Amino acid sequence: MEISVKRAERYVSDLDKRMAFYFGNVVATEGPHHFLELTLEIDGEEATGLSMVGMAPMWFLKEPDLSLAEATTALLDVFRAATENALRQEPSPTVFDLWYDLFERQRAWAAGTSHPPLLWAYGVSMVEQAVIDAFCRHHEITFAEAVRSGVLGVEPGRIYDELDGVSLATDLPDEPTREAAVRHTVGLSDPLEPDEIPETDRLDDGLPQALSAYVEQQGIDHFKIKLSADAERDADRLARIGAVLEASSLESYQCTLDANEQYDTVRAFKDQWERHATNSALAPVVDHVAYVEQPLPRAAALTDETRDVLTDWEGRPPIIIDESDDDLDSAGRALECGYAGTSHKNCKGVFKGVINACLIEKRRREDGGEYLMSGEDLTTIGPIELLQDLAVMGTMGLDHIERNGHHYYRGLSFLPEDLQTRVLEAHGDLYRRHEDGFVTMAVEDGRFRFGSVIDAPFGRDFDLDPSRFTPIDEWDVDSMLA
Repeated sequence: MEISVKRAERYVSDLDKRMAFYFGNVVATEGPHHFLELTLEIDGEEATGLSMVGMAPMWFLKEPDLSLAEATTALLDVFRAATENALRQEPSPTVFDLWYDLFERQRAWAAGTSHPPLLWAYGVSMVEQAVIDAFCRHHEITFAEAVRSGVLGVEPGRIYDELDGVSLATDLPDEPTREAAVRHTVGLSDPLEPDEIPETDRLDDGLPQALSAYVEQQGIDHFKIKLSADAERDADRLARIGAVLEASSLESYQCTLDANEQYDTVRAFKDQWERHATNSALAPVVDHVAYVEQPLPRAAALTDETRDVLTDWEGRPPIIIDESDDDLDSAGRALECGYAGTSHKNCKGVFKGVINACLIEKRRREDGGEYLMSGEDLTTIGPIELLQDLAVMGTMGLDHIERNGHHYYRGLSFLPEDLQTRVLEAHGDLYRRHEDGFVTMAVEDGRFRFGSVIDAPFGRDFDLDPSRFTPIDEWDVDSMLA
């Protein structure tokens, strides 16, 4: 087989959030999304694929001195470089080979820039998703089938020696997940009760806004709670969240905690966790914690000091990495350092995530340890990004997945009506028509269903012409701040 990238077109859609999202000292009220349309040549025949990625650079950079416009410009730089690198590559024998070679080309390019690995690899994953989409649509095969059959050519041993010669089908579920619990994000500034919301900030858009409203209206029983690393602030916040959950109609619930690199050292995190764990006022949350996500900065997360503390810490909670998963073998290093696993989101790489899932399952199978592969979110929304994300997470067999795109955006109301209708007709299990007329994600009893995504080629069972959005050459990054 010979696969090569022949043409690439890029577009942007400016979207308004329904509420502000805070990145340190930056407040984002808009969320531009980047569409990539690739034309591949597969054994002499053309195939077209799409990807859609959110332009949320502050998660990748974590540099408070950068303005949002400056950070977005850096993000556009890596998107452009990845696209150009893909166009320059010689034909590849498999989709996996194309991706692997592109990753190394992008790495070499980034060495001459100040871009961190998490950022420059985002450009690679954007191309990777469009290539997979084109391949699956060309062959009329679902992502789960393509992965398990080996037609994508994935070689786990190229990343981890211990997976050399291992088939992905060995460590992935026999059948993909077709529904999951929504793990609802509770941000540091998100309201817990409706009466906390100032009159000027109250939304009248038909969707919940406060935590208690999500619980009562949608039956949400899985929660991802943000930590600030300020002991007093976090203790107060966790106590208040626990009070809301205990007073609700929920018979049971589960929580995860996300520190987003806020703790300077592993010892600082250990000290604060042990204080929280012995504080009876926090038990309604702490006693229901499944794992803690990325407490340490990338520079400190995988050091020998962190390994020594984590591996000697008896009774530590399961801890996973997220932002530190910035290279092909980062998850393996995390396991060596005492972490329980890593997260998956497509922005960090599809093939890397699938291989990480197999590594973690292999370790669990062999030594029975508590290993975790979690499904997280980067404000992922439709019409393309969410579906491709779920196609991968379903293939991994995840049964609860963080979802916050439907929290910060008003469903698909930002799309033209004809496109909303097309998405709804193709994926009527994942979406529903809201009473106010727009299409939104369907959540019932805290769960959402996406069997139609699993059954479609890389998640998408409808056509979309991205040229209806703004060509990248006509989009002004400063417009997002206007």
